[in-house]
Amino acid sequence: MREPDDDDDGCCHRARGRKRTKVAAVAEMGAQEEGTIEHKVCARVGLLGNPSDVYFGRTISFSLGNFWASVRLEPSEDLVIRPHPIHDLVSFTSIHHLVHRLQSEGYYGGVRLLMAICKVFYKHCTDNNIKLKEGNFTLSYDTNIPRQTGLSGSSAIVCAALNCLLDFYGIRHLVKVEIRPGLILSAEKELGIVAGLQDRVAQVYGGLVYMDFSKEYMDKSGHGMYTPMDISLLPPLHLIYAENPSDSGKVHSTVRQRWLEGDKFIISLMEEVARLAVEGRKALLEKNYIKLADLMNRNFELRRQMFGDDVLGSLNIQMIEVARSVGAASKFTGSGGAVVAFCPDGPDQAKLLEEACKKAGFILQQAIVVPPVLNDEDMKALSS
Repeated sequence: MREPDDDDDGCCHRARGRKRTKVAAVAEMGAQEEGTIEHKVCARVGLLGNPSDVYFGRTISFSLGNFWASVRLEPSEDLVIRPHPIHDLVSFTSIHHLVHRLQSEGYYGGVRLLMAICKVFYKHCTDNNIKLKEGNFTLSYDTNIPRQTGLSGSSAIVCAALNCLLDFYGIRHLVKVEIRPGLILSAEKELGIVAGLQDRVAQVYGGLVYMDFSKEYMDKSGHGMYTPMDISLLPPLHLIYAENPSDSGKVHSTVRQRWLEGDKFIISLMEEVARLAVEGRKALLEKNYIKLADLMNRNFELRRQMFGDDVLGSLNIQMIEVARSVGAASKFTGSGGAVVAFCPDGPDQAKLLEEACKKAGFILQQAIVVPPVLNDEDMKALSS
């Protein structure tokens, strides 16, 4: 079982500068046909500072266009949550098929996520005197975010559904952008998913975001301070993941409990992890990529010291070691299951990384960084 810093559920050009990619355009605008609303939300990569978002720290994350989830809302007579034909499978060819499915995919698909965000959304509107129009709808979803890769597959579905609800009821301007990640997280907590705000912020904002979760500010406002950064500041990055990550991180982590109990070792290391994001922001602004590589490597080493190899999982550690074998910087994208890698020596080193991953049986893709996705209505809902 992975440590609680993000959810478990889960080509190759990059989007640079302010130019909109097709993926980002769909994510931002949604598709509208005859009253139908559709939104895509991309996966995310925690670049630096994770998992300190759960510990009043700081992080830098970006929206990853390689994978996404989509939610479709169609007006209907009754309110219907439509099961996915694959991810919510309830019909099997045999008991062997059922058991194999549960072992590889788990018990739950996305229906529970859609139901949970509807409940949280309705409660928020009721508590804040936001009037909702009459009318029902059918919600359905799809996703290609690989499971068990720490790329925020669950929160992508919930975020896309929230976007659909905001548009269906026409209240996007009434729900502050800063609190939307908290609504998404609340929906997941309804289902027992233990996570932090980082992933949801990256998916609500899109692009590259620096996040400050300082306790004083969080206690005062109920959310962190979120600062978008220009995605052109990022160097070329790569994503490494395994086809079958099922053996990763089977042992329960005690880090959260130790932190709550005031363990000085955990507290000091978690504070150092948070400082990496501060230093990383400076390194990105200065385009000091050698420093960025050092910070990425240090982020992983600190996580390893705190959580231990049994929690991290042998497969996850192997992905890191494969990247390090060719001199690439590397760290987890989230809690494990996938790795973000940077080749400071350029294309020749990236070629070596490709060969090393292929030999080890891992999948390597160049990371597609999605620009910010907030539209004009969202900008009206940003706190000044």
